[in-house]
Amino acid sequence: MNGKPKKDISIFDRMERLLEKEESFALVTVVKGPPVGKKMIVFPDEKSGDGFEGSLGNRSLDRVVSRDARGELAAGRSGVRNYGESGEAREETIQVFVESFIKPPQLLIVGAVDFTAALVKIGKVLGFRVIVCDAREVFATTQRFPLADEVIVEWPNKVIEELGQTLGPRDAVCILTHDAKFDVPAVVSALTTEVGYIGVMGSRKTHEDRTNRLNEVGVTVKEIERLRSPIGLDIGSRTPEETAISIVAEIIALRTGRSSTSLSETHGPIHD
Repeated sequence: MNGKPKKDISIFDRMERLLEKEESFALVTVVKGPPVGKKMIVFPDEKSGDGFEGSLGNRSLDRVVSRDARGELAAGRSGVRNYGESGEAREETIQVFVESFIKPPQLLIVGAVDFTAALVKIGKVLGFRVIVCDAREVFATTQRFPLADEVIVEWPNKVIEELGQTLGPRDAVCILTHDAKFDVPAVVSALTTEVGYIGVMGSRKTHEDRTNRLNEVGVTVKEIERLRSPIGLDIGSRTPEETAISIVAEIIALRTGRSSTSLSETHGPIHD
């Protein structure tokens, strides 16, 4: 009688810590079957042990359900799945609910410039964890960017290097500094990460000059192809807010593999 509540409390304490750290995980709960109420936390990978904590009753069921829950987590889905007592497919003895908790994508904005506040605002609306960094202390302040989750006064390349391992395909780096001493080192650092989007502000002539400087420090043609510059989709944006929308639209399009073509000019389903 005393053992079960203790295990549940342990699971919920673990969940609380993971939520505080904004880490991704899936909570699996048995909603039908002999072990009803049993819970298990599943992590995105299997680097630590089996990749899950807790148990639904037996190792075979745990192994199959954790594998499937990891797939749901990767897709950002929550839902019900059915199994046999030992995880057999196409059986409905046991029913579980998989609830995915996804770490918010990161948007790192390099440069505390006029466009930054608008991009911070749009990024927050879309659910990004927004970080602003600039080496100039007078510009990088929380007063100027109150909606940002973090404002860092530091050279951008150092910030990117520190965040490097946390940047993945769902994340974005937007370099708005328009200044060679900031943007070239920042681009070089960003290219060493697995971040999904690297956008750099500037005209075509500015990007051409920047490309030459990047070549001089050893950046390859293939690496430069990762850069989106001029930054954003061509929607005729003029104001900082419109420019911010064009940037996040490009981030979404690149992440989903879609083009910037208007839906009215396409055929077939508009959602995957």
